[in-house]
Parts: sequence; C-alpha cells; structure tokens
Amino acid sequence: MQLVAVDYTSENAKKEFVESLRETGFGVLKNHPIQQKMVTDIYDAWQAFFDSEEKHQYVYNKGTQDGFFPQSVSETAKGFTKKDIKEYFHFYPWGQCPEHLRQQLADYYKAANELARELLSWIEEYSPEDISKHYSQALSKMIEDSDQTLLRVLHYPPLSGDEEPEAIRAAAHEDINLITILPAANEPGLQVQLKDGDWLDVPCDFGNLIVNIGDMLQEASGHYFPSTSHRVINPENADMTKSRISLPLFLHPRPDVQLSERHTAGSYLQERLKELGVI
Repeated sequence: MQLVAVDYTSENAKKEFVESLRETGFGVLKNHPIQQKMVTDIYDAWQAFFDSEEKHQYVYNKGTQDGFFPQSVSETAKGFTKKDIKEYFHFYPWGQCPEHLRQQLADYYKAANELARELLSWIEEYSPEDISKHYSQALSKMIEDSDQTLLRVLHYPPLSGDEEPEAIRAAAHEDINLITILPAANEPGLQVQLKDGDWLDVPCDFGNLIVNIGDMLQEASGHYFPSTSHRVINPENADMTKSRISLPLFLHPRPDVQLSERHTAGSYLQERLKELGVI
C-alpha cells in the first residue's frame, strides 16, 4: 500500500482526500495554496534560531505552553519511557516569540488556518449522515475564534550516534487535536502505522502537504475517522549530521466545543497533556 498525493486542484480532490483520511488517518496534498517559499524561509530562519543561544531567552510558560521547549523537557510519548530527540517552539499569535520572527510565523499561521478550515469542510461534506449528525456544530465552525490552535516549530538535532538506546526523534503517538497540517519536512523519516501494524513511509516530496486526523476528530466522529499512530524515525543510510525542521499546525477547537457526550475540547486537552507529562 502507498499513500498517494491528491491534487488539490482536481475535481475529485475532496472525495479522494477524505477517503485517504478514512482509510489511513492521513492525506497528502500537492498543488495546494501554501507557498513553498514561505515554508523554506521559515525553515532557514528557525534553523538559525535553534542553532543560537537566543532560544534560551524564550523558555516556555508552563501555564500557557508558549515558547521554547528544550530537549530536556521534550515529550515522552504515551506508553514510552524515553524522551523524543527533539526541541521545539510553540507559537500562538498571543504568545511570546522573537520579534524578528513573529510576522513570518503569523503569516504562515493565517494561511494554514484558512486552508485547514476548507479541509474541515471537505471532511464534513464527505462524512456519512449517521456520523455528521453527531457533530455538535460544523467542523469548520469549531475552530472559529479559537486561540488554542498551535503552530509548533520542531527541530530534530543532528544525531551523534551515542543517543539513548531505543530513543528516536518522535516515538509512535497520536495527535490530540482535530487535524494537523504539516508541510513536508526538509528530511525524511515520518511514518504512519497501518491497520495490520506495518509502518508506511509518508511521502516527503518537498512541496507536499501532509494532513492527519487527531484524537479530537476521532472522538467527535465516533471513531469513523481514525487518529493513527505515527512516528519520526532516526535516519538510516542517510546523513545523521543533518538537522530536521518540521512545522506542524495543530488545529484545536475552542475549549467549550462539545466533542462527544463525555468530552469538551477543553477537558480532552487537559487529560492528554497530563498523560504526556507537560502539565
């Protein structure tokens, strides 16, 4: 099986994209509206940031989760004991950010949110009626005026070869949010787990956009759309001295949005952050 990139401009794009999400939890888009230069400029600027000592001036606020997360406090995936080999910066429009980098991220945040709203409307359009009738409101409405949507600038540092045994760049995990929007990173390594347990490489052609289902949409759809395990493996037969930059946008509903009988978006998020050990 392969994940095939769907042409955003084709007349069958909506149907093919949602079918891929339903089958694997992942969809890949090509010829989409996010400008590649915008992405590469961010990669370049933030590589310089992570290579500098400036990053330590922006250590994250525990209560609001904005700012720089050093590798020492990096996430430990649910069910794992080794921390991921990564550091990252959490950007919210209201949060801390180096001023010379703020506008660049704000512009990308806005563009990616607009595309995400459209993709959520595709998902709703192709949700069977017996599934969509349980949505408490239109999926694209759930993110309106949300200040919880998170842009994470991820840095997977070069590997030295003496990392902890079994530690990888990102252990198998599922995302918490509705959907995640991710431009193909500057290095390969992203894999998705199939229903039979095998791992499938996600196409990393520069210019592709990768979208995956998060736990909140799985919850809202009664598990019709699967939040699939994925991971970032360490490079094999490749240059371990290269960093890997990644730019996921995690689409979060407003905290008051009812996902299901048992959860609002706010209660669900708090439960998962406690499991991850970041609050």
